[in-house]
Amino acid sequence: MGRADLSCGRKQEPVLEALLRGEIYETGGTDRTTKLTFSVYDDFQSSCFVHPCHWNIDMTSPKTPSAPVAGDLTSDSPPNFDEELCIRAQTDADADWVEKLQAEAFGPGRFARTAFRVRERFAIDPSLSLTAEIGGRPVGSVWMTPISLGGINGYLLGPLATDPAFRNRGIGRALVRQVTKNGMAREGVKFVLLVGDAPYYVPLGYDSSTPGAIIFPGPVDPARILVHGESAGFVRQLAGTIGAFVKNK
Repeated sequence: MGRADLSCGRKQEPVLEALLRGEIYETGGTDRTTKLTFSVYDDFQSSCFVHPCHWNIDMTSPKTPSAPVAGDLTSDSPPNFDEELCIRAQTDADADWVEKLQAEAFGPGRFARTAFRVRERFAIDPSLSLTAEIGGRPVGSVWMTPISLGGINGYLLGPLATDPAFRNRGIGRALVRQVTKNGMAREGVKFVLLVGDAPYYVPLGYDSSTPGAIIFPGPVDPARILVHGESAGFVRQLAGTIGAFVKNK
Protein backbone atom coordinates (compact mmCIF):
# COMPACT_ATOMS: atom_id res chain seq x y z
CA MET A 1 0.00 0.00 0.00
CA GLY A 2 1.20 3.49 -0.71
CA ARG A 3 0.89 6.47 1.60
CA ALA A 4 -0.24 10.00 1.07
CA ASP A 5 2.63 12.44 1.02
CA LEU A 6 2.49 15.54 3.22
CA SER A 7 5.29 18.01 2.55
CA CYS A 8 5.58 21.34 4.31
CA GLY A 9 7.94 24.20 3.67
CA ARG A 10 8.18 25.09 7.37
CA LYS A 11 7.16 23.81 10.75
CA GLN A 12 3.40 23.59 11.24
CA GLU A 13 1.78 26.13 13.51
CA PRO A 14 -0.08 24.56 16.44
CA VAL A 15 -3.59 25.86 15.80
CA LEU A 16 -4.56 23.27 13.19
CA GLU A 17 -2.24 20.45 14.18
CA ALA A 18 -5.27 18.41 15.21
CA LEU A 19 -6.39 18.57 11.59
CA LEU A 20 -2.92 18.15 10.17
CA ARG A 21 -2.11 15.07 12.22
CA GLY A 22 -4.75 13.24 10.18
CA GLU A 23 -2.64 13.67 7.06
CA ILE A 24 -0.99 10.28 6.70
CA TYR A 25 -3.20 7.47 5.58
CA GLU A 26 -3.09 4.49 3.26
CA THR A 27 -3.83 4.85 -0.43
CA GLY A 28 -3.94 2.41 -3.31
CA GLY A 29 -1.32 3.82 -5.64
CA THR A 30 0.22 6.93 -7.12
CA ASP A 31 -1.15 7.04 -10.67
CA ARG A 32 -3.73 9.76 -9.93
CA THR A 33 -3.44 12.37 -7.23
CA THR A 34 -5.28 15.49 -6.20
CA LYS A 35 -3.50 18.35 -4.49
CA LEU A 36 -5.39 19.80 -1.53
CA THR A 37 -4.06 23.12 -0.29
CA PHE A 38 -4.91 24.58 3.11
CA SER A 39 -4.47 28.04 4.54
CA VAL A 40 -4.20 27.80 8.30
CA TYR A 41 -5.55 30.34 10.73
CA ASP A 42 -2.36 30.98 12.62
CA ASP A 43 -2.26 31.48 16.40
CA PHE A 44 -5.78 32.96 16.40
CA GLN A 45 -4.69 36.42 15.32
CA SER A 46 -6.32 38.74 12.79
CA SER A 47 -5.11 37.18 9.55
CA CYS A 48 -5.20 33.95 7.64
CA PHE A 49 -1.67 32.75 7.02
CA VAL A 50 -0.96 30.50 4.05
CA HIS A 51 1.20 27.50 4.84
CA PRO A 52 2.94 25.74 1.93
CA CYS A 53 1.51 22.32 2.80
CA HIS A 54 -0.13 19.96 0.36
CA TRP A 55 -1.89 16.62 0.61
CA ASN A 56 -1.14 14.50 -2.45
CA ILE A 57 -3.84 11.89 -2.15
CA ASP A 58 -4.53 8.95 -4.43
CA MET A 59 -8.23 9.33 -5.15
CA THR A 60 -8.53 5.81 -6.63
CA SER A 61 -8.45 4.15 -3.20
CA PRO A 62 -10.06 6.28 -0.50
CA LYS A 63 -9.11 5.76 3.10
CA THR A 64 -11.18 3.28 5.05
CA PRO A 65 -12.23 5.23 8.14
CA SER A 66 -11.14 3.79 11.46
CA ALA A 67 -13.62 3.35 14.26
CA PRO A 68 -14.49 6.64 16.01
CA VAL A 69 -12.48 7.26 19.15
CA ALA A 70 -13.97 9.69 21.65
CA GLY A 71 -11.61 12.35 22.92
CA ASP A 72 -9.53 12.35 19.71
CA LEU A 73 -9.49 15.54 17.64
CA THR A 74 -7.30 13.92 14.97
CA SER A 75 -9.10 10.76 13.84
CA ASP A 76 -10.92 12.07 10.77
CA SER A 77 -9.41 12.53 7.31
CA PRO A 78 -8.69 15.94 5.70
CA PRO A 79 -11.56 17.84 4.07
CA ASN A 80 -12.13 16.92 0.43
CA PHE A 81 -11.88 20.05 -1.68
CA ASP A 82 -9.37 21.34 -4.16
CA GLU A 83 -9.37 25.04 -3.35
CA GLU A 84 -7.72 26.86 -0.49
CA LEU A 85 -9.46 26.62 2.90
CA CYS A 86 -8.93 29.42 5.39
CA ILE A 87 -10.26 29.42 8.95
CA ARG A 88 -10.12 32.87 10.53
CA ALA A 89 -11.64 34.93 13.32
CA GLN A 90 -15.01 36.48 12.54
CA THR A 91 -15.23 40.25 12.23
CA ASP A 92 -18.08 42.75 12.29
CA ALA A 93 -18.09 42.57 8.49
CA ASP A 94 -19.24 38.94 8.73
CA ALA A 95 -22.35 39.72 10.81
CA ASP A 96 -24.93 40.03 8.01
CA TRP A 97 -23.61 37.00 6.17
CA VAL A 98 -23.59 34.86 9.32
CA GLU A 99 -27.17 35.88 10.14
CA LYS A 100 -28.32 34.88 6.63
CA LEU A 101 -26.40 31.61 6.81
CA GLN A 102 -27.94 30.65 10.16
CA ALA A 103 -31.41 31.61 8.95
CA GLU A 104 -31.01 29.43 5.87
CA ALA A 105 -29.54 26.52 7.83
CA PHE A 106 -31.97 26.46 10.76
CA GLY A 107 -34.97 28.57 9.75
CA PRO A 108 -37.15 30.65 12.09
CA GLY A 109 -37.51 27.66 14.40
CA ARG A 110 -33.95 28.20 15.59
CA PHE A 111 -35.16 30.79 18.09
CA ALA A 112 -37.26 28.16 19.87
CA ARG A 113 -34.42 25.68 20.23
CA THR A 114 -33.14 24.98 23.71
CA ALA A 115 -29.56 25.79 22.75
CA PHE A 116 -30.74 29.21 21.57
CA ARG A 117 -32.20 29.83 25.02
CA VAL A 118 -28.74 29.23 26.49
CA ARG A 119 -27.30 31.85 24.14
CA GLU A 120 -30.08 34.25 25.15
CA ARG A 121 -29.01 33.95 28.78
CA PHE A 122 -25.26 33.92 28.24
CA ALA A 123 -23.70 35.91 25.41
CA ILE A 124 -21.41 34.21 22.92
CA ASP A 125 -17.67 34.80 23.16
CA PRO A 126 -16.94 36.69 19.91
CA SER A 127 -13.21 36.13 20.33
CA LEU A 128 -13.83 32.44 19.55
CA SER A 129 -16.20 32.92 16.60
CA LEU A 130 -14.72 31.50 13.40
CA THR A 131 -15.43 31.86 9.70
CA ALA A 132 -14.30 29.36 7.06
CA GLU A 133 -13.47 30.63 3.58
CA ILE A 134 -12.68 28.95 0.28
CA GLY A 135 -11.01 31.14 -2.29
CA GLY A 136 -11.95 34.21 -0.25
CA ARG A 137 -15.64 33.28 -0.14
CA PRO A 138 -17.16 32.70 3.35
CA VAL A 139 -18.60 29.19 3.49
CA GLY A 140 -18.95 28.30 7.18
CA SER A 141 -19.38 29.73 10.67
CA VAL A 142 -19.24 28.54 14.26
CA TRP A 143 -19.84 30.24 17.62
CA MET A 144 -19.01 29.42 21.24
CA THR A 145 -20.86 30.44 24.41
CA PRO A 146 -19.08 30.43 27.80
CA ILE A 147 -20.98 28.38 30.38
CA SER A 148 -20.41 26.30 33.50
CA LEU A 149 -21.64 22.96 34.84
CA GLY A 150 -21.41 22.29 38.55
CA GLY A 151 -18.94 25.14 38.90
CA ILE A 152 -16.72 23.78 36.10
CA ASN A 153 -16.10 26.20 33.23
CA GLY A 154 -16.56 25.27 29.59
CA TYR A 155 -18.19 26.31 26.33
CA LEU A 156 -21.35 25.47 24.42
CA LEU A 157 -20.49 24.98 20.74
CA GLY A 158 -22.94 26.24 18.15
CA PRO A 159 -24.54 27.12 16.00
CA LEU A 160 -22.34 25.47 13.39
CA ALA A 161 -23.45 26.17 9.82
CA THR A 162 -22.02 25.80 6.31
CA ASP A 163 -23.07 27.19 2.96
CA PRO A 164 -25.36 24.59 1.30
CA ALA A 165 -23.24 24.74 -1.86
CA PHE A 166 -20.19 23.63 0.13
CA ARG A 167 -21.63 20.96 2.41
CA ASN A 168 -20.26 17.43 2.72
CA ARG A 169 -16.75 18.66 2.03
CA GLY A 170 -15.35 18.61 5.58
CA ILE A 171 -15.70 22.33 6.30
CA GLY A 172 -17.91 21.84 9.35
CA ARG A 173 -15.53 19.24 10.74
CA ALA A 174 -12.56 21.55 10.29
CA LEU A 175 -14.43 24.31 12.14
CA VAL A 176 -15.37 21.97 14.98
CA ARG A 177 -11.80 20.78 15.44
CA GLN A 178 -10.41 24.29 15.41
CA VAL A 179 -12.95 25.96 17.68
CA THR A 180 -12.82 23.04 20.13
CA LYS A 181 -9.05 23.31 20.34
CA ASN A 182 -9.19 27.09 20.74
CA GLY A 183 -11.82 26.86 23.48
CA MET A 184 -10.01 24.15 25.43
CA ALA A 185 -6.83 26.25 25.33
CA ARG A 186 -8.52 29.00 27.36
CA GLU A 187 -7.49 29.22 30.99
CA GLY A 188 -9.71 27.21 33.32
CA VAL A 189 -11.80 25.63 30.55
CA LYS A 190 -12.40 21.90 31.04
CA PHE A 191 -15.01 20.95 28.44
CA VAL A 192 -16.89 21.86 25.28
CA LEU A 193 -20.57 20.89 25.19
CA LEU A 194 -22.89 20.63 22.19
CA VAL A 195 -26.21 19.22 21.05
CA GLY A 196 -25.75 17.19 17.89
CA ASP A 197 -25.60 13.84 16.14
CA ALA A 198 -23.14 11.37 17.65
CA PRO A 199 -22.04 9.81 14.30
CA TYR A 200 -20.85 13.26 13.19
CA TYR A 201 -19.21 14.48 16.39
CA VAL A 202 -17.77 11.36 18.05
CA PRO A 203 -15.00 11.06 15.41
CA LEU A 204 -14.17 14.71 16.19
CA GLY A 205 -13.43 14.00 19.84
CA TYR A 206 -16.86 14.16 21.51
CA ASP A 207 -18.45 11.58 23.80
CA SER A 208 -21.95 10.97 25.15
CA SER A 209 -22.77 12.47 28.52
CA THR A 210 -24.54 10.56 31.27
CA PRO A 211 -28.29 10.72 30.46
CA GLY A 212 -30.06 13.23 32.66
CA ALA A 213 -26.86 14.60 34.19
CA ILE A 214 -26.66 17.86 32.21
CA ILE A 215 -29.72 20.06 32.55
CA PHE A 216 -30.62 22.51 29.77
CA PRO A 217 -33.24 25.28 30.04
CA GLY A 218 -35.64 23.21 27.95
CA PRO A 219 -36.12 19.78 26.38
CA VAL A 220 -33.12 18.10 24.72
CA ASP A 221 -32.72 14.54 23.45
CA PRO A 222 -30.22 13.01 25.94
CA ALA A 223 -28.61 10.99 23.15
CA ARG A 224 -27.61 14.24 21.42
CA ILE A 225 -25.87 15.83 24.42
CA LEU A 226 -22.18 15.39 23.63
CA VAL A 227 -19.08 16.66 25.40
CA HIS A 228 -15.38 16.99 24.63
CA GLY A 229 -13.26 16.76 27.78
CA GLU A 230 -9.97 15.43 29.04
CA SER A 231 -11.32 11.85 29.15
CA ALA A 232 -14.49 9.82 28.68
CA GLY A 233 -14.60 9.33 32.44
CA PHE A 234 -14.55 13.08 33.04
CA VAL A 235 -17.32 13.57 30.49
CA ARG A 236 -19.58 11.01 32.16
CA GLN A 237 -19.06 12.57 35.58
CA LEU A 238 -19.93 16.06 34.33
CA ALA A 239 -23.30 17.12 35.73
CA GLY A 240 -25.41 20.09 36.69
CA THR A 241 -27.61 22.86 35.34
CA ILE A 242 -26.05 25.05 32.68
CA GLY A 243 -24.98 28.26 34.37
CA ALA A 244 -22.82 31.31 33.82
CA PHE A 245 -19.10 31.04 33.20
CA VAL A 246 -17.30 31.53 36.52
CA LYS A 247 -14.86 34.41 36.05
CA ASN A 248 -11.46 34.42 37.76
CA LYS A 249 -11.87 30.75 38.56
